[in-house]
Order: sequence, then structure tokens, then C-alpha cells
Amino acid sequence: MTERQSYARAFVDALLEAMEEDASVSLIGSSPLGLGPQRGLTEEIRRRFPDRVFDPPTAEGGIAALGVGAAMAGARPIVDLLTGSFGFLAWMQVANEAAVAHLMSGGRLTCPVTFHCLEGVRGAGAPQHSQTLHAMLWNVPGLEIVVPATAADVHGLMLTAIRSPNPTFVCGHAKLLGHEVVMPDPRAPIPFGRADIKRRGRDVTILGISIGVLHALAAAEDLAREGIEAEVVDPRTLAPLDEATILESVSRTGRLVVVDEAPLRASAASEIAAMVAEKGFRYLRAPIRRVARADAPVPFSPPLEAAVTPGPAEIIRAVREALAG
Repeated sequence: MTERQSYARAFVDALLEAMEEDASVSLIGSSPLGLGPQRGLTEEIRRRFPDRVFDPPTAEGGIAALGVGAAMAGARPIVDLLTGSFGFLAWMQVANEAAVAHLMSGGRLTCPVTFHCLEGVRGAGAPQHSQTLHAMLWNVPGLEIVVPATAADVHGLMLTAIRSPNPTFVCGHAKLLGHEVVMPDPRAPIPFGRADIKRRGRDVTILGISIGVLHALAAAEDLAREGIEAEVVDPRTLAPLDEATILESVSRTGRLVVVDEAPLRASAASEIAAMVAEKGFRYLRAPIRRVARADAPVPFSPPLEAAVTPGPAEIIRAVREALAG
């Protein structure tokens, strides 16, 4: 029987598998699934590996420094920074220590640390709990950046992240935790830099990032009822980025809509749009469209929050504009 599994369960299974196979893997911070209904799933990690789960004080800079130092000394720590917004408190350790350790040591040091956070608009989180980090992190050379959208992807990508010799930042999303998909059999690590085409189509490419993949798939289903067949591409990692798959898709559809929950300016959507404009301009039959969050702090009010956050309706509107030329 084919198994369906939630994002949260698949994430925990990946950590359990990694800790089972490698005694150097530990978890610093025991709430990587946040404070919602999936939180209890992490108790299995604590029960099976009580000596490798640490509950540090609420001091993100300190625990990030601990993880970086442990990684440089030969361990493979997973550092939970909780809500993405709290990652700013660890920025120095992530960007100015972990990301540059290999280069600044002349290749003598590696820093196999995996940072994890739940970023993005989670629902009434207000500005201080709704930040999206992946675009900012992409401006830091030396980091691998992972943006899983499904249970199958977070399982395979987490295994690769933990095994990687490089510092890796995994940007999850709280609204994905309960989402279920059919899991692959057998399960295996997913190589970084390999995008996945979640839905085939001929009329337009919709590239979604993180939760944007689910919004893109929902929009594609609605568009199909109008006779518009959208192809949905999930990059799965930003650093490295699978440019070849993106360009190949655009070469067939001639149109591109990029969906990113980060604010529009200097978003990942902007970088991907620029890459396609530079390397695939000859394929385009219409201007590239970007669907991103408004350039404003996220309001606490649910109606105002919804007004600044992109979803399927905004994607459908962008697709229609692209098809109109």
C-alpha cells in the first residue's frame, strides 16, 4: 500500500534516519515543528536519542555559534532557529562564520551544520513572526539553501543537508507542516540543485518557491478548467539552483510566472526572473511575471495579512496577463 505522510512526519523521519546512521548528528533545539499540533512528533527523537537532543536557552546567536563550532570540530549538528524572524539574531554566525569557514581556512575546515527555521506568513504572526529569509540568505555565498514544499521533498532534502560537508539552511514553512503527499518507495536522499516538475503543461511555466508550489498547483487546477495547461516547477533548492530545468521548461511554454512569498524587491522571484531574462530571452513570448508579497510589513489583522500575501488568485491573474502577451 502506498503511504501518505505529512510534511512534519517526513521531516521527523529524516532526522531519525540521519541520527540512526551517524552518531555525530545531534539536534540543538527541540521544537523544529513550532508550537502547533505537530510539535509532539519530535518527542520520538528525544526518546530514541536523549543524549543528542539539547534544549538551549532562547539565544539564537549563541546556539548558532555552538552549532558552527561543533561542525568545525567534526560533528553534524542540526540547529533549530524556530521562527524565521529569529534567524536575524544568528545572522553573524550564519553569514560571517559558517558560510566563509571553508574559504578562510584555505580548505582545511568544513562546517557541516544544518540550520532550520519555519519562515513566512504563518497566520496572525504580525511583522516580527512573518519574515521570509531565503532571499536574504541567497545573498550570502557559501551557504546551501533548501526550500522544500512537500513531505517527499523535505525527507530527501533533509537527508542530503545533514550529510553535506557544507553549511546548509533549510527554510520550511509552518503552513506546510500538515500537508500530505504520497511518499516515494523506496525513499532516498534528493541531490541539491535538481528541480522537480510537479505538473506538466504546455502554455505557461509557473515556478513556485516553498509554499508557492502549493499555490501554483491550486492555480494550475483552476486554469485547466479554462483550457490553460500550466507547468509547475519546484526548484527545491536555491543554492545551488537548477537553471537547466527552469530554462528547458520556459523553452517549451514560452511564458514564465515566478511565485515567491518573500517581498517583491530583491526576492528570489526577481533573481530567477533575471536569470531567465539573461539566459533564456529567446524563449519568451511575453514578459516574465512575478507574484510576491507586497513590500510592506505583514499586518496582524487576518484580512490585511491576506491582502499583502500572494495566493492562487494572484497567480491566475499573472498567468492571464502573460497569456495576453
